[in-house]
Amino acid sequence: MVMRPRGWHLWEKHCTTEADGKFVPGALFDFGLFFYHNAKELLNRGSGPYFYLPKMQSHLEARLWNDVFIESQRILGIPAGTIKATCLIETLPAAFEIDEILYELKQHSAGLNCGRWDYMFSFIKTLRRDPSRIFPDRGLVGMDQHFLRSYSQLVIKTCHKRGVHAMGGMAAQIPIKNDPQANNTAVEKVKADKLREVTDGHDGTWVAHPALIPIAKQVFDRHMPGPNQIQSKPRHDVNVTAEDLLQVPSGPRTVKALRNNVSVSIQYLEAWLGGNGCVPLYNLMEDAATAEISRAAVWQWLAHGVTLDDGQKLTSDKVSMVIQQELDALRQQVGDARFATGKFLEAGFLFKYMATSRELEDFLTLSAYDILMGYEFGGAAASNSMTSRL
Repeated sequence: MVMRPRGWHLWEKHCTTEADGKFVPGALFDFGLFFYHNAKELLNRGSGPYFYLPKMQSHLEARLWNDVFIESQRILGIPAGTIKATCLIETLPAAFEIDEILYELKQHSAGLNCGRWDYMFSFIKTLRRDPSRIFPDRGLVGMDQHFLRSYSQLVIKTCHKRGVHAMGGMAAQIPIKNDPQANNTAVEKVKADKLREVTDGHDGTWVAHPALIPIAKQVFDRHMPGPNQIQSKPRHDVNVTAEDLLQVPSGPRTVKALRNNVSVSIQYLEAWLGGNGCVPLYNLMEDAATAEISRAAVWQWLAHGVTLDDGQKLTSDKVSMVIQQELDALRQQVGDARFATGKFLEAGFLFKYMATSRELEDFLTLSAYDILMGYEFGGAAASNSMTSRL
């Protein structure tokens, strides 16, 4: 069991500090509760306190985690180095500081993981104002794109040079129960993804659904007979430059993709506001990262006034029209009763705000969390807060 605390950008608004009454960072709240109650018991069972650290952009954030680990181990009387943490490399700035991040975690490092979906979102967010870096249709951006392949291989090379594991990313496909042909296609995509990872040198991987574990394991067992590939695949042949990491993915920008981005984002937000952060949609597993890609891509297309495949320039009026059309389609799909009791209107409102705002908001979940707090502490607070921000 590997526990994932929240990123440094999130707050726990149900808990304040005694000193000044300010909200507690969600990362410290999550880590502290888990570590205090479980560290010694995990050690007694022959395991240990293992963590999965998300969203970092800088080695300074890794240094902060290391300081937290050292002090926490001291307080509980546990030897330094007992905590082991795998750090996600899922932001573009972090890809330029891989060595430094590993160094800062020092004896607590259990390697790095390629968080491909958040990495795509970070690519858009970091380079959002550059007209030469506009993303194409989301569905066309796979790990075969040069900027993603470069990042993945750089993680492998750096980790193996430092003697730690390089974990692959999550294939988004999920089993499709009622369509054998579509299910076979999804399985073959997972196999191809895992084959690329293991032959590149990754030491482990992710899948989006438990039923896909045997498939991924079969591929890795066939091509990685040992426990890892740290010594067997050092990847000295990899020479990734800044230009490689910053190469814009190629492909068209279509009305179909715009509609898909809007529909996926609204459906995901509706589920998130209802308490579910991982949602199967259109035979793919959607999470906050994939929803972020969708809404950031729409924002970027609108901000730069791209021309879609229908020959028309994208405008805020066009985005608003598509949002309304997709809400109407969802109402028909789920029925009036489900639509009325769900969070579809709030989700559509939030997506419109995020996609058409003058500046790209850092994270979708920050505003969504404010809405959740509004539900909890008085229903009108959420909508009033969002209205004032509009």
